[in-house]
Amino acid sequence: MNLILFGPPAAGKGTQAKRLVEARGMVQLSTGDMLREAIASGSELGKECQAIMSRGDLVSDAIVIALIEARLKEAGEAGGAIFDGFPRTVAQAEALDAMLAKLGKKIDRVVRLKVDDAALLERVARRYADQGRPDDNPESFKVRLEAYNRNTAPLLPYYADKGLLTEIDGMGSIEAVSVAIDAALDESGA
Repeated sequence: MNLILFGPPAAGKGTQAKRLVEARGMVQLSTGDMLREAIASGSELGKECQAIMSRGDLVSDAIVIALIEARLKEAGEAGGAIFDGFPRTVAQAEALDAMLAKLGKKIDRVVRLKVDDAALLERVARRYADQGRPDDNPESFKVRLEAYNRNTAPLLPYYADKGLLTEIDGMGSIEAVSVAIDAALDESGA
């Protein structure tokens, strides 16, 4: 099973993905984690990503697609992937479809966590204060959230037209969101 967890930054995708990794043995492909790893490595790519992300801009499709493609085989061997933070644009969705088709795979379900932007900003401000993650700076987060809303809106009809989209209230408790996601996956046969 290949699942996309869809929602803006700080919507809870990472929390739910980690739970699904433990419960279902899937591999989480988090572009946010991959980008943070690249930054921590101190590589030229990491430095480039850090400069882009600290401005609140999105890293280019080419960089993100290369990061994902490098991990697809591992996910296939584990029985499926949870795409967390990818795709963010229709071009990325089309690239993902093509990468998976080469492996004889496809996206089985897209779960959109619907959340309130103001509540997300509060969540990020708390996380920034507690964890100090540079990509959670409230000012750059506002830019990321605007970019997310602008660039990813076309993905809703892209996946809805394919009959893959399930929308879940992401403002509920972690447990309530988990139950709703499990129901959507079980309906898909995962």
